[in-house]
Amino acid sequence: MNRAALPSRLARVREAMRAADVDALLLSLGADLPWLSGYVAMPLERLTMLVVPAYGERAVLVVPTLEAPRVVPVPDVFEVKPWGETEDPVEIVSGLVGKLAPSAPVLGISDRAWSSALLKLQASLPQADWVAASGVTAPLRAVKDAWELEALARASAAADRVAAALIAGEVKLIGRTEQDVSAELARRLHAEGHERVEFAIVGSGPNSASPHHEPGARKIGPGEAVVCDFGGSVDGYCSDITRTVFTGPPPRRLERIYTVVAEAQAAGVRAVRPGVPCSDVDAAARDVITDAGFGEHFIHRTGHGIGIEGHEDPYIVSNNSLPLSPGHVFSVEPGVYVPGHYGVRIEDIVAATEDGPSVLNQASRALTVVDV
Repeated sequence: MNRAALPSRLARVREAMRAADVDALLLSLGADLPWLSGYVAMPLERLTMLVVPAYGERAVLVVPTLEAPRVVPVPDVFEVKPWGETEDPVEIVSGLVGKLAPSAPVLGISDRAWSSALLKLQASLPQADWVAASGVTAPLRAVKDAWELEALARASAAADRVAAALIAGEVKLIGRTEQDVSAELARRLHAEGHERVEFAIVGSGPNSASPHHEPGARKIGPGEAVVCDFGGSVDGYCSDITRTVFTGPPPRRLERIYTVVAEAQAAGVRAVRPGVPCSDVDAAARDVITDAGFGEHFIHRTGHGIGIEGHEDPYIVSNNSLPLSPGHVFSVEPGVYVPGHYGVRIEDIVAATEDGPSVLNQASRALTVVDV
C-alpha cells in the first residue's frame, strides 16, 4: 500500500464531500477504508469505522482494541480510537459525528458496511440523512495514480505467467477434476507473488457455458473447451485474467465461436481512448458477437473496473455513459456461452492512457490445444 499517497487522497475526498454536501463519511468494510487509511479491516462482527469529517479535524479510526496493533499509524490522515469489549462502538462513532458534523448531517456510509451497524447508527443518529459513500469515493478511486498503475501491472504480469504455463500445457487437464486444476492455478498464483488468491474458475465441457462456474468433481475429458478465469492481489491490487484452452481440436462451430470472441475482445480494446463512453467499448465488443449471430449468448457486460477490489468502477456496460479518463483500468472480457455445450471467454486488463489502450496482460490469445 502506498501510504505516501494517503494525505493527498484525503484532501481530494474532502473536496468531493464538500461539493456533494456530504458532512462525514463512515467507512467500514470494503475498499474505501484501505484506500484512504492503508488499513484492511477483518470482516468481524466488531465494528471498525473510519470517521472522515468534510472540514477541519483529522479522521478518526474507531477500531477494536484487539485489532489496533495491526493499524499502521498515518498521523497526517487519521488518529486511532480503540474500543474495548464492554464499550459500544456505535455510541463512539455517533459521538464523533456529533462533534465533527452539523446537528442534521448528511452521512456517507460504506457500501459494504454490515446492515446491523447501519441500523444501529441510524437509530443513534435519527436526524441524519444517509447516502452511499461510493458516490464520493468511487469516481476518485477509479482513476489510478502512477503507483497504482505499476501495482496493477505487477499483478497482471504475475497472472500472465500462470496463464502462460496453462497455455504451454504445463498444467495438465485431461483426467483431472476441475477442483484439482483450480487448486493448482491458485498454487501457481501464490508462487508468482500473489499474497491472496480470490478465485480460480475452471469450467470444462458443458460447465464452460457457466461464466462463474464453481469448480467441482467433474473430470476434464478430451476434446473439450476449458475456461480458466483466475486472479488475486499483489501489493493490495488485483489481477484478473481468462483464457480458454481446448483438450483437443475443437469442432468447427466452436472454433468459429473462439475466433469471434477473440475478434470481439480485440475490438473492445481498440475502442479504449480518453473521452469514449464506457458504453461504446461495450458496443465495440458486443457488435462483433451480435453480427456473427451469437448475440443472445453474450450474457454479461464487457468488463469491470479493477484496483483494490476485483470489481469496481468503471463498469464497461451498455448503460454506462461515463467517458473514459487516463488512469481508468478495467477488464475487457467478452464471451459466448451455449448452455449445455460449451463456452468461450477471453479477458485482459486494460488501462486507458492519453495515447489509447495499454493492455496489462500479454499471455497469448491464440486458439490453443493442450493435453492432446
